[in-house]
Order: sequence, then structure tokens, then C-alpha cells
Amino acid sequence: MPKREIVSIFRERLTGLIAGTGESRARFAARAGLDRSTLSQLLSEENVRLPRAETIARIAGVNGASVDWLLGLSDARGSAAGITAQPTVAEGADDPSSAQLALWHAEAKSAKIRYVPSGLPDQLKTEAVITYENARYSMAEAAALAEWARGRIAHMRKAESEIEVCTSRQALEGFARGEGMWGKLSLRDRRRQLEHMADVAEELYPAYRWFLFDGRERFSAPYTVFGQTRAALYLGAEFLVFTSPDHVRLLTRHFDDLIRNARVQPNEVPTLIRRLMKDTP
Repeated sequence: MPKREIVSIFRERLTGLIAGTGESRARFAARAGLDRSTLSQLLSEENVRLPRAETIARIAGVNGASVDWLLGLSDARGSAAGITAQPTVAEGADDPSSAQLALWHAEAKSAKIRYVPSGLPDQLKTEAVITYENARYSMAEAAALAEWARGRIAHMRKAESEIEVCTSRQALEGFARGEGMWGKLSLRDRRRQLEHMADVAEELYPAYRWFLFDGRERFSAPYTVFGQTRAALYLGAEFLVFTSPDHVRLLTRHFDDLIRNARVQPNEVPTLIRRLMKDTP
């Protein structure tokens, strides 16, 4: 769904939500922790942006609504109604700054995030690597995405959340050697990316824990588990979203199995990366 359409639906449903309470806009804003001017801006037809994910989650929470309903991702208004046995499809999996992704992180505040990326962890990528991976992005757009990723880490620290990441050791070693899709990325940019990952992984440990499993022993499709309420499997440009407890527990168990069989522990990852930098020709 295009972002402009999401903004339009959000404005329409927010208007209906306010009307349903029978409250004045000033009272509704105060109860949601918003300034009246901020609420007026959100309701303006000239507005083309969504508010911060935390704001949408707060509006939904204090009014017993679901964030998916507010964004037009679900026709079920109640928060409990979002838990279904069948997975749903959401767009934006190829956009790390997507509104859905930000909201799912906000919903999982103070909970553990379990993340299996399709390549390198998004939170640790440099602007050069983001640009290389996404030919449609300019360097300025890549810099904005990198800043968004840093913002997610800052939010994690503030919310006292934990992020666990699992990737194969071979994927990291292949990047360092410039194998496969990384063949045309310059040695300079690969070395800068390795140095950045080592520094940030070391700085954020133990709140951010990156495990490396042996790709010859284990396999995983890319997905994220947001606390105990939601999991999203990455399918290119779409997410396959699970909210039923059984599905979330299944993917959590799969993630825990990756961790139990990890060959490199989080406190060892920075040392391994720096060793790869020395061995990189």
C-alpha cells in the first residue's frame, strides 16, 4: 500500500476514533499524550506524513484499537481482533523505514526482538552498503535509512529492549571476501563496513547480541519475532505476518535452536570480524 494511501486511511480512522469517544479534540489529545496542535496537524488533509511509531501505538493503546486497523492493514478495529490463526501479507519488506516495521518495534517495547536478516543486520549497515544493495536509493536516501537504523538502536536502549540476531558465519565471511553479490563492492567499503559492525556490536553488547551459526548445520529464512505477539517472515517486497500464539512460539523455538547451535557467541563476534579484516586481501 502506498504511503500516501496509508496516511489518508490513518487520518480517516483517527477522525472516526475521536468521534466515537464523544470527546473534544483537546480532551482526546490530552488522553493520548499529544499536543492539540499535533493532533490538528495529523487530521489536516494537507498532512502527508505519519506520526512517530510510538505515537500511533499510544493512540491505539489508550483507545482499545489496533495499530493495524489505524493504518488500514486490518478491518478489525479491536486490538485483540488482530490475533488470527491465519497469516496475513503486508507490503514494505524491502523498505527498512516502513511504517509497519517501525510500529511493530514500538509494540514490542521492553520485549525481546529476535531477528534473522536476509544478509547483514540492517541496524549495522553503512550508507555505502545500503546504496550498493539498493540501486534505487541515492546516497542521500541511504544516509537517511542508516540514520533510521541508528534511531531504532537508540529506541532500543531507551526502551530497555533486547535484540538478538542470528546469521550464518559463512555469510559474514563471504562478505569479507567479496563473494557472490558483494563482488562489485569496493574493498574500501567492505573494510569500512566490517570495522563499523565490529565497533557497534562491541559497543551495544549485551543488549544487542549477534550469534553466528554454521550454515552447513542449520538453515533459516529471514524473519523477525517481535516479543510474544507478532512475527514477520520476509518475502522480498512483502511480509508474511503471524500473530497467532502458536505461530509466534514456533518461530521463537526455531530461533532458539539457532542460538543453541551457534558456533560464535556475541562477545566473540567483534574479534572474528577484526580477524577477517586482517585476512581481507
